[in-house]
Amino acid sequence: MYKMLVANLTALALSTGAVAAAPAAGKEPLDAATLSAIESKFHRLMELANDHDFQALHDMFWQSPSTLLVAKSAIQSEGNWAGFWGNEAVDQKLHDIGSSGPVVLAPDYSKLKVVGLTRDVAESYVPMNITVSYAGQDGTARPFLMIINWLRVGNDWKIAAEIILPVPPGPAVKG
Repeated sequence: MYKMLVANLTALALSTGAVAAAPAAGKEPLDAATLSAIESKFHRLMELANDHDFQALHDMFWQSPSTLLVAKSAIQSEGNWAGFWGNEAVDQKLHDIGSSGPVVLAPDYSKLKVVGLTRDVAESYVPMNITVSYAGQDGTARPFLMIINWLRVGNDWKIAAEIILPVPPGPAVKG
């Protein structure tokens, strides 16, 4: 799964011409104002997700069959977690999760990090607690990591890939 994800993200970068636009080593490709704008978009994403505003969420995503959402699956044949490709699949998955009952995303904003990868691609990372009752989850807040790849589309930043990963429990402490 990891190798496939890396290959797909590499293909995404190549298809947008972003690799040719990579900055020299040690030089940040995005200025502070741009990084701040992407951080603001992340805050807006969390508001929309917690409000279950599916249309506004749709509008935040890159409109492409290459758009990716990695999330919990409710279908045995997909495995426990799966990738959902394209806007129709992403929209359906977000609707299914959001309609399953209470869903609360609570990011630790003190650990939110946004970095530029190229002048047209950025990445954000944040640990968060998610409370959800979807696909066998019991509605208890649990730790997750959210990694988002942002793509510049015209003058806007869109979500090209949103990867939500559960944090496994730590090893049992031997007493």
